[in-house]
Amino acid sequence: MHKVPLETVKVLVIGPGGREHAIVRSLLADPNVSEVHAAPGNAGISKLVPTHKINANDPDAVAALAAKLTVDLVVVGPEAPLAAGVADAVREAGIPVFGPGKAAAQLEASKAFAKEIMAEAGVPTAMAMVAASTEEAESALDTFGAPYVVKDDGLAAGKGVVVTKDRAEALAHARSCFDAGGSVVIEEFLDGPEVSLFVLCDGRNTVALSPAQDFKRIYDNDEGPNTGGMGAYTPLEWAPPGLVQEVIERVAQPTVNEMARRGTPFVGVLFVGLALTSRGTRVIEFNVRFGDPETQAVLARLKTPLGALLLAAAKGELDKAEELRWAKETAVAVVVASENYPDAPRTGDRIRGLKKVEELEGVHVIHAGTAFDEEGKVVSAGGRVLAVVALGTDLVDAREKAYDGVELVQLEGSQFRTDIGGKAARGEIKVPSTASASLHGTKTKA
Repeated sequence: MHKVPLETVKVLVIGPGGREHAIVRSLLADPNVSEVHAAPGNAGISKLVPTHKINANDPDAVAALAAKLTVDLVVVGPEAPLAAGVADAVREAGIPVFGPGKAAAQLEASKAFAKEIMAEAGVPTAMAMVAASTEEAESALDTFGAPYVVKDDGLAAGKGVVVTKDRAEALAHARSCFDAGGSVVIEEFLDGPEVSLFVLCDGRNTVALSPAQDFKRIYDNDEGPNTGGMGAYTPLEWAPPGLVQEVIERVAQPTVNEMARRGTPFVGVLFVGLALTSRGTRVIEFNVRFGDPETQAVLARLKTPLGALLLAAAKGELDKAEELRWAKETAVAVVVASENYPDAPRTGDRIRGLKKVEELEGVHVIHAGTAFDEEGKVVSAGGRVLAVVALGTDLVDAREKAYDGVELVQLEGSQFRTDIGGKAARGEIKVPSTASASLHGTKTKA
């Protein structure tokens, strides 16, 4: 690939969480990024760059701030601002933006819409039915059988999905969505290990990052309710060698082509959640932004300057972007969550030990739900408070470093999973032979 001519870039990152802290950190490491601002940011982000207290979901407010700061690029982190049309307002102001417009963001904002696009594009995914009433939900549950998969059709921050063998629990979740004025998508259960793949898109071209694996449940051994994600690691040594190429050819590029055909080009990150099943690779869901906490692990390994990549995507020039380069190390991110997360998280507690974590070799802290108290001390301000990210020579080494860091974090009532990457480190993840056989076998550098 040809390299995009080097240019100095001033960037505004929108969002308050761990994903945004990781993005800011990577942008600051890009020699061609001259300045970074964030809105609204968090305690960790504000130690690195200027932050601006605006409503990130207000398109006009974001566009006005971007214009006031005279930035060259806006990077929208979370799904809610994208679904609200923030990217559209920034584009209308004449500023390049990395993130899909409101119409394209429907790929995450409506699971029913995503299924429609997948059907049109021929993307392999789970069979599904949309239900808007108890009767329709009961019929769909009986059609697919247990384990039951019930998804809130709208945005739910990764927590709107129930997977259970208990029909009553599945039906109760559907009813709660109906009571809130929504609908649900009920799907067949997909077996096999799950993979998260971020694909950078510029409306026409697609470039995949290194695959990662996320851990959604709150407790070890994938027990308890779904969360926004309790940890992740990358790369996946057990993944079939042709996986990335297959997903580009069968999933990402057809989806981007279909969105362009509809006049709603997709610019940003297409997050492809996959299951490597006994019937081949299947898409579980699409998100329209970097996933959290996978981003924390993936960007820790990325050697290609991030600012140039995101600007190329925003300008429709990914085909000219520098080829991706990755660190040889393995990255592990372990989330430290507050007490009572994901139900009613406890907040306002002092967080200690962070400086000691940062002193560990190959380890850093990514802030998510943090803020400063009246004394200027860092306190918890959300459910997922922070992530400890470690780079190691292999998965065993990276896990050990990450958990050494987690043990130094002092937050009353906090919780974390002890098994992030554990099965993979022990060689216990098995990919169904049918999934492997369905792939093209093309090796990638990721």
